[in-house]
Amino acid sequence: MDAVELYSEQPMKGGFFRMEKKIERQTLILRLDGDLDMKTAGTLRQAIDHEIERRGIRIVVLNMEKVKFIDSSGLGVILGRYKKLLSLGGKVKISNVPPHIYKIMELSGLPRIIRFFSDETAAQADNEEGRGA
Repeated sequence: MDAVELYSEQPMKGGFFRMEKKIERQTLILRLDGDLDMKTAGTLRQAIDHEIERRGIRIVVLNMEKVKFIDSSGLGVILGRYKKLLSLGGKVKISNVPPHIYKIMELSGLPRIIRFFSDETAAQADNEEGRGA
């Protein structure tokens, strides 16, 4: 089993974003901390795209337990990675979403196309096909 942990911290003007990456086979697990907004969304996009291209990642699990804020840029990155992985036969899964973040995601329609899980372990264990490419 290939497991690598990397840490990325980016103090941003007006906010903070930290990302812990763990890779197991073709699954990328990202534990996000801070604000996912127009200042930090590019960092998340680059991290996911890099691992898709470099390691052939096909499943991305986003653990959002410590996300404090998300805006349309953050939602756009998640939707964009969903579309990219869908075209490759992959999936995006989202876990541990705080209620205030889920409300925003729900308004955007993400739960209709991406599977949400109460915890990271359930997201990793899920092998269901269908919604949540």
